[in-house]
Amino acid sequence: MPPAIEAIPVLDTNYVWALHDHEHALLVDPGEADAPLQWLSDRNLQLTAVLITHHHWDHTGGIDGIVGAHPVPVYGPEDGRIPQIDRVVAEGDRVRLAAPAVDFQVLSVPGHTSIHLAFYGHRLLLCGDTLFSAGCGRLFEGTAEQMLESLDQLAALPGDTRVCCAHEYTLDNCRFALNVEPENERLRQRAEEARRLRAARRITLPSTIEQENAINPFLRVREATVITAANQREPGTGDDPAAVFAAIRRWKDST
Repeated sequence: MPPAIEAIPVLDTNYVWALHDHEHALLVDPGEADAPLQWLSDRNLQLTAVLITHHHWDHTGGIDGIVGAHPVPVYGPEDGRIPQIDRVVAEGDRVRLAAPAVDFQVLSVPGHTSIHLAFYGHRLLLCGDTLFSAGCGRLFEGTAEQMLESLDQLAALPGDTRVCCAHEYTLDNCRFALNVEPENERLRQRAEEARRLRAARRITLPSTIEQENAINPFLRVREATVITAANQREPGTGDDPAAVFAAIRRWKDST
């Protein structure tokens, strides 16, 4: 039986994704310790591992508190900015645990940061800050070309893959995406769904790869509507996918 998955809200917009089999659990990107520790205690679950996608504090700030209470291995990239990692993994590796029974393929998806991983398996994509619903991470350390290559890799995953993003940004992202593709009916539907869910204080995630390919302007940079919008925003952009991506990203950054 595949593991169950839940999102633990922390900080302002972050989610710590928790996979469990009703006895054992693993946590992904704990930006703080208190809420995940309380979650484990409330459910009487034994923590067996922590997975980390990248070095930003809102994904790593809870590691010390969590492993202090539950000494478990921490899987993540080789990055001196994350000294707590003691199980280094990279593109092509797998993370396999006996309990909960998981088998994740490790993907290298730089762009938001120079070193960034995602974990794919069980029809789940744990993608940190690379891919958001209707959006993507800012280019803090990487280039547009790197990020587009990373997003293309994720966009090619099976359509029914559930996209477990690390932030609740869906509604804001949809508002921006509608500036790019105002006639995209799937995007309009997603924006309305996100409005209803957030009004009810409910999570908008997971999304799916199929949905993101239909609504996310950063995955749709080869579509005529997105190319036209990029050139209206920045005349002379042309139709090169990386140039279109960069123009749309700059547009988003300015909003």
